[in-house]
Amino acid sequence: MKHFILAALSLCVAAIVPCPALAQAALGANYNESLTTINDRELDRVGAQWLRGFLDMHLMNDVDPANDPNLKAMLAAAARGRHIILSLKWNYHQLDFPRTGSPEMKRELARLNELLPIVMGKVDILVIGNEPFIESKPDQRDERLNLFYEALADDVIAYRRTHGGNRSPTKLYMGAFNRLDLPASRTPAVERMLRYIASQPALSGADLHPHLPSLAANKSMLDYVLPRLRPDQKFLATEFSLVWLWKRHLSDAVPVAFTSKYGFDSGTKVYQVIDTALNTPMRYEEWREFLSSEPWYRSQQNYLSDVMALYRGTGRLAVATYGIRQAWNERQPFTAATDPWILNSVYAAKTVMLNADGSAHENFPWGDGFRKAVAGTSQ
Repeated sequence: MKHFILAALSLCVAAIVPCPALAQAALGANYNESLTTINDRELDRVGAQWLRGFLDMHLMNDVDPANDPNLKAMLAAAARGRHIILSLKWNYHQLDFPRTGSPEMKRELARLNELLPIVMGKVDILVIGNEPFIESKPDQRDERLNLFYEALADDVIAYRRTHGGNRSPTKLYMGAFNRLDLPASRTPAVERMLRYIASQPALSGADLHPHLPSLAANKSMLDYVLPRLRPDQKFLATEFSLVWLWKRHLSDAVPVAFTSKYGFDSGTKVYQVIDTALNTPMRYEEWREFLSSEPWYRSQQNYLSDVMALYRGTGRLAVATYGIRQAWNERQPFTAATDPWILNSVYAAKTVMLNADGSAHENFPWGDGFRKAVAGTSQ
């Protein structure tokens, strides 16, 4: 795979073949909703040419999309040569999905059609949806969810058809799907969305969010999804991590060697050290020593290379993007029940004191791990 990527790069440089986006098994950076924190220096340090983020469509109700700070930051990055994946989020956590043809649905489509002229042809990949089967009421995750997202997708596909069609540089995907390693998550609504994706020639594939506890769970998810797509379709993994493995260990006692060295009480739990670091960022050496003292964390330092090898080995990965920068609401405590996204990020911008120039330290072991995974190596 490493030689394949290097050969593709050399062909592009020599202009022998057109390579508008190099969307072949690339690894990039995921910013989620924090697109105003895009930092070219940080991206260049780890070799990330692709970046991904999402826009919450319901937060744009009264805003001209062209003036949205996150969208402006993303399009500015595109203008500087970055390759862009934009996911569109519709938050229906506390709302019923609008019926087809209703005033509410017409408003959703009108808002979408204000955005499409701004992004179509400007972003490399547009994903219809963010996490539909999470960003919805549990009792609405049925045909109502499908009808809503199919209406949105039909609208995007129709717009693209009249604005370049297959010549458009913007490829379309749909999703993202979560926890499809679990049979209980493989619902009729999930099956219907996968059938819809496979039925639409304009859709290049499905977006997956494999936040999973093991490589085996990743393989199970891929074994379920890929046969349900057309053979010519690919998949994205715009979010992925071992967050649920980390969560199993938040109440573990931290090794005595660490607690005694840094003044923590004997018996201090993992989540308590993280909470301390979020309230008073640590020196990098202390944070690294904390993480490297935990065998469940240290043993996964080749995770990025291993999971990218799995994804690339299918021959059907378009792009995967991994969390690049810690984000945290400083007003909330970190507890044993907190989802520890904070441990995934390539840069430790919240748990570690910033450098004198304001830059963030790489988070152990993900800086080196990211570079190796970009290159397709584990060494």
